[in-house]
Amino acid sequence: MKKVLSFLSLMLVISTLSFGQSPRVSAESANVKVSYGQPSKKGRVVFGGLEKFGTIWRTGANEATEITFKKDVKFGGKTVKAGTYSLFSKLGEKEWTIILNSELKQWGAYGYEKIKDKNVAEVTVPVKTLKDVVEKLTLTTDDKTLTISWDTTSVSVPMEF
Repeated sequence: MKKVLSFLSLMLVISTLSFGQSPRVSAESANVKVSYGQPSKKGRVVFGGLEKFGTIWRTGANEATEITFKKDVKFGGKTVKAGTYSLFSKLGEKEWTIILNSELKQWGAYGYEKIKDKNVAEVTVPVKTLKDVVEKLTLTTDDKTLTISWDTTSVSVPMEF
């Protein structure tokens, strides 16, 4: 009986950890790699609904998105040293502030207020409205631009290496 209860407890923990989590995916170019949890729209209003305007978002699901630069970069005109950073976004209806933070392994943006002093760059970019819906959050990079697209919203940050 004790073994059965232990097994059932283990299965409950495993199912709790894996249920509802978005897959972790990556986008990569020669000098940039982005790793993020990829949620789906699932019929929801994403920006201004699921993700409220005026709040800090982890720019993905589950663990905060991480971006790695293999070389020093001008990220939206701001000089950033090569390395890995957490990527957050402050959401607005007409513009977003994309934030690079040196504190890694953050779960969501729940502890952002405690680590915001570790921001290394903040870049404000305009929001573009897409005519077609992007069902799954998609981050792309080509070493010239980091683009974040989801639902009918897209933002891009220029990069120079």
